[in-house]
Amino acid sequence: MKKLQLTHHAPAYLRVSINNPPLNLFDPEMSDSLQELIATIEGDEDLKVVVFDSVVPDYFMAHVDLARVAELSTEPGPTGLSPWPDVALRLQRAPFVTIGVLRGRARGVGSEFLLALDMRFASRERAILAQIEVGCGIIPGGGGLERLPSLIGRARSMEAIIGGEDFDADTAERYGWVNRSIPDAELDGFVERLARRIAGFDRQAIAAAKQSINERTGLPTLADIRSSETKFFEAAARSTTQRRISSLLQSGLQQPGDLELRLGKLLGP
Repeated sequence: MKKLQLTHHAPAYLRVSINNPPLNLFDPEMSDSLQELIATIEGDEDLKVVVFDSVVPDYFMAHVDLARVAELSTEPGPTGLSPWPDVALRLQRAPFVTIGVLRGRARGVGSEFLLALDMRFASRERAILAQIEVGCGIIPGGGGLERLPSLIGRARSMEAIIGGEDFDADTAERYGWVNRSIPDAELDGFVERLARRIAGFDRQAIAAAKQSINERTGLPTLADIRSSETKFFEAAARSTTQRRISSLLQSGLQQPGDLELRLGKLLGP
């Protein structure tokens, strides 16, 4: 798990910090690390809560490595889905609670990662969310089309996914994209208290409550996830998309700098 740092605060409480500087891109190595992580933790009978955050300032997860999309494996995992959708669904089904701490940018698959978690808490001053895929000539292929509409509704999903702009924490909270927008100085303390509170509860009760909520609210279907992923790879292979991505890479995409910092704004005309 070379792209992740694991800190065990207690047998019931694990913190996973994403560490793939400078931008925390979702590349094949990150995919491998997440597969290894879920295989390790889903069988841990002591685990009750997992908190995900980032070591890298300004980025939770920038987006997929657009220069290496063709290298991403499509080998099915235990759910029958390819690696990232497989990990996301297993996190949603896991008998422990997952919490995302958003401080910095989470765009594209970074947003999709957070959407696969049970709760999301964002820094009011520093968090940015976006689904940038359409602006790059592709569509969300890792669960964004399935999970975001269930949280924020059809019209707001149209705005977020087709508009492709950056959303600050307060707007994301109003829309339902995150649980709460919290002042940055209070964010870590809030999540730490919540995680330790959950870690002190009965594991069977936690698992039963999560399973029941999943059953009543619904998880994405395998068919829908496969359909979105297929359309993602088809779009990524188009010559027009290749030219668009090549132009963005030449302009500074995937390099530290203004384009990545203000990507939601700068993708547009």
